[in-house]
Amino acid sequence: MVLSNYTKEFRYNLKLASPVMLGMLGHTFVSFIDNIMVGQLGATELAAVSLGNSFIFIAMSIGIGFSTAITPLVAEADTEGNFEKGKSMFKHGLFLCTVLGLVLFGILLFAKPLMYIMDQPEEVVDLAIPYLDLVAFSLVPLIIFQAFKQFSDGLSLTKYPMYATIVANLLNVAINYVLIFGKFGFPEMGIVGAAVGTLVSRFVMVAYLWWLLAKREKSKAYVTNIKFFELSKEPMRKLSNLGLPSAMQMFFEVGIFTAAIWLSGTLGANAQAANQIALNLSSMTFMVATGLSVAAMVRVGNQKGLKDFTALKRIAESIFFVGFIFAVIFALLFVAFHQLLPDLYVDLDDPENAVDTAEVVKIAATLLLTAAVFQISDSLQVIALGALRGLQDVKIPTIITFISYWVVGFPISYYLGKAEAYGSLGIWIGLIAGLTVAAILLFIRFNLLTKKLIMKSSN
Repeated sequence: MVLSNYTKEFRYNLKLASPVMLGMLGHTFVSFIDNIMVGQLGATELAAVSLGNSFIFIAMSIGIGFSTAITPLVAEADTEGNFEKGKSMFKHGLFLCTVLGLVLFGILLFAKPLMYIMDQPEEVVDLAIPYLDLVAFSLVPLIIFQAFKQFSDGLSLTKYPMYATIVANLLNVAINYVLIFGKFGFPEMGIVGAAVGTLVSRFVMVAYLWWLLAKREKSKAYVTNIKFFELSKEPMRKLSNLGLPSAMQMFFEVGIFTAAIWLSGTLGANAQAANQIALNLSSMTFMVATGLSVAAMVRVGNQKGLKDFTALKRIAESIFFVGFIFAVIFALLFVAFHQLLPDLYVDLDDPENAVDTAEVVKIAATLLLTAAVFQISDSLQVIALGALRGLQDVKIPTIITFISYWVVGFPISYYLGKAEAYGSLGIWIGLIAGLTVAAILLFIRFNLLTKKLIMKSSN
């Protein structure tokens, strides 16, 4: 192995991935700001937003997962120079994402009564329901945006979705400030104001991304004169065959993290707060791996279109390599600052809650040490998934993710996460086990497939 064969790809990989990373970090940062703003209203309001969003995240994972089918198909068509195929895949993907967004909105409306049987405080549920109504509807423009984003990524135009995300995030913060607190003569709407901000910003995000793509020479012909209802069976079948397993992959992963939040809640408020701190910090570093996963999907899709499978394997391995480097750096930072980082989330000068605060910081510091290991497994599994999606291989990876998270990871989290066992640490040991099994099996799957393709093309 000549190292330069891999390192020479780093520059282009990071150029492709960095706009995705920044866009995703933007979403995470705005969520952080939202929580601070809503937190000023009180604990009940913050709990209501958390409860409403727990429903939203599960539905969102299905929509976003499905939309990823568009990227490898557009990337393959782009390198083949087949405009008609690329536009057809985008149009049919846009149609399916629009329908899926409406279906998920409907499901969430019907799911609202579940809140009353989830043993949640009544005042929290009463606040969460009007919030959920608006944020659920915002899933429609969000998943339509995802169709445009995945198409744009497929053409290697990853910076335009980033621009749209930044504009939408700034607008969201401004609307939240005005409507949550009733500034500049606007009514004080509380958490419903936060929901309005989310809804409006997501519609603007779609419109702005369409405008950016319609101005660009490379993408203009794809996003204009779309005959939306002139549909064909073959593209619908191909997108569904890729999209549905991809949706399930994301659902299985988001599901186990949601389960970890619920399990930590059984240990008490302090354990749940510590779990939230560790998850929030981990989610920020995970955005880097997510950006590299998109780069893997695009570049593998490109090489598949060129039928250059030797280069495909080398390029994917270079992305695994750069992802591993970033993961090790983040792991070392978590180890070095595991005592200091939790302090950012708590009020150390509050004498009334000093005992609880000390316990939260202590638990979170321990979890950050496990998160250091978590970084490496999580990074490699999501990049491997991106590379396999680029190969349009989704069915076996879906089985792998289910087994890894729900047959291996969740039972370990459940049994070791009990108060009489290892508590919060036990929950995270289960997460690490699931992610590690997923990373190993997905990497083996990618290695076997690419070796097979190389042998087949050389014969």
